[in-house]
Amino acid sequence: MQDLDLKSLRLFVAVCDCANIKVAAEQEHIEPSAISKRVALLESQLGAKLLVRGRRGVEPTPTGIALLEHARNMLFSAERIRADVASFNRGIKGHVRLVATASAVAESLLDDLSEFMREEDNQNIHVDIEERFSKDLVRMVADGGASLGVCWDSVDFERLKHRPYRADELALAVPARHPLARRKAVGFEQTLQYEHVGLPPATAVHSMLQRAAARAGQVISYRAIVSNFDAELRVVAAGLGISVIPRQVAVRSEKLREIAVIALTDAWAKRRFAICFRDPETLSPAAWRMIDFLAARAGD
Repeated sequence: MQDLDLKSLRLFVAVCDCANIKVAAEQEHIEPSAISKRVALLESQLGAKLLVRGRRGVEPTPTGIALLEHARNMLFSAERIRADVASFNRGIKGHVRLVATASAVAESLLDDLSEFMREEDNQNIHVDIEERFSKDLVRMVADGGASLGVCWDSVDFERLKHRPYRADELALAVPARHPLARRKAVGFEQTLQYEHVGLPPATAVHSMLQRAAARAGQVISYRAIVSNFDAELRVVAAGLGISVIPRQVAVRSEKLREIAVIALTDAWAKRRFAICFRDPETLSPAAWRMIDFLAARAGD
């Protein structure tokens, strides 16, 4: 099969977006017949029909829908390559792709990265940030899909190098009128008689809490499983359950008047994040600068 050219893919995406070859041609400043030839060439190269005529114009076939998703990704990557090269020509120092767990993103990481990028020497460093579960994050950094990762230091880093980052503390969020609300501190085992609100099983905090409950010879009764910390706090504020959540996230919540935040006495409630990366030789100067900046926050 011949290599697919980006111009044909861009025109195919335009046709799908406009659902009309003539409109797409006007948008792309090209003759409709030229677009039709490009689409026909793609169909010949792929050996499949990509577009069909409908009542409102043209629409992609199932094969066309699959190609559309890949085409958008390829065009985005091509544009990023162009922008990055242009940036270096203007003296930009680098581009760092960072993946982090939801806990890290919800706490201090975004504030630290904002401070990093505001520094004069870092003004021209581009940063991409993406949320991932810990195990996916480690694999992504190891495979070269990201420059750096930030997650709990209890994860298996496999062959990755890592440096300490900020510490954090898990706490208990309960409705303001809950029986535990007036307690200053509580052990996790004491919470297991109540219904919990938690994150999905794939998250590190879910696994940690399951192990803690098992050590106590009990199980966690979940009233609800939600996708993020904000949703956890909303359910708690509604009086539907209690939740183990990073203290920093809880105290930032606008719903603090509707919930009480209680310290957990368990040793595992105090955690530390780490910055992970591949061999130092593979890192750009921009990535190293970011590692040093974040690692300097380890004592905060």
